[in-house]
Amino acid sequence: MVEGSRSEFDLIGRFFADLGPPRADVLLGVGDDCALLEVPAGLSLAVSIDTLVAGIHFLHDCDAEALGHKSLAVGLSDLAAMGAAPAWATLALTLPERDDDWLAAFACGFGDLAQTYGVRLVGGDTTRGSLSVTVQVHGLVRTGTAVRRDGARPGDIVWVSGTLGDAGLALRLMREGGPVDPALRARLERPDPRVALGSALRGIATAMIDLSDGLAGDLGHILAASGLGAEVDLTALPLSPAVASRIVSEGDWALPLSSGDDYELCFCVPSEHSALIASMATGLGCALTAVGRIRAEPGLILRGPNGTPTRLSSAGYDHFSNNT
Repeated sequence: MVEGSRSEFDLIGRFFADLGPPRADVLLGVGDDCALLEVPAGLSLAVSIDTLVAGIHFLHDCDAEALGHKSLAVGLSDLAAMGAAPAWATLALTLPERDDDWLAAFACGFGDLAQTYGVRLVGGDTTRGSLSVTVQVHGLVRTGTAVRRDGARPGDIVWVSGTLGDAGLALRLMREGGPVDPALRARLERPDPRVALGSALRGIATAMIDLSDGLAGDLGHILAASGLGAEVDLTALPLSPAVASRIVSEGDWALPLSSGDDYELCFCVPSEHSALIASMATGLGCALTAVGRIRAEPGLILRGPNGTPTRLSSAGYDHFSNNT
């Protein structure tokens, strides 16, 4: 229980009881020992959970509204990667102390995104301790149509959405204490989950993953699950001017390849559907870029501007490696 002049239950009732739109499939939401949820016939339940820890996933002075947004967005990105439609969420919030202004801002950021994607908060927990946020999301997808990591085939084209490396550059600049362009910072603190794109790719993409730990590492998960390899053309990677400038000055491709928090989608599509994917970009208002091809031979080959293989210094973020 969070200590203070009002109880944990008052905190829940005041800030979290009514987040997200009403849903007919929520039989019982916040306020009992369990939520009661109804999965419609013919649909499968997709479930994902993520924890964000202060100092690891966000800076200690991160804006509370932005943190509320991001804590839900990262889970919605997982649902997007499976082609699932968001439905419900639960929230476990650990706080060093009760701060009603902070809670109101956090709930606003969480609730606004929940409203946008039709997600109802149906339960959770609050405790006292070091600041961390755990969100479990639940989505619905027609049975047999979820896009998994293990379906890639030789010859498939590898595509990515948006631009890569912006969140990693924003974090680097913030840690250096220098000025950060607001648009760049928003890519780190307020990611936009590609839910509509994920749904549109059902039945088209053979494999898909969201880019939370860097393109090289996350594409590597697809390759491992599918038992295949890939070749990526670094000159094809979609980059913002800020990231492109850093690569030119440093000669290091780590930002788009191994920095985390992009929350874009990486997906594999048979080459005959390339024109269809290109047309999707216009309809969804989201840049989609072909960056490589799936190979039968295992391993990831990164080809630099001169066409020669390029070595990557870091394969992606891993909590239990020596990444910093």
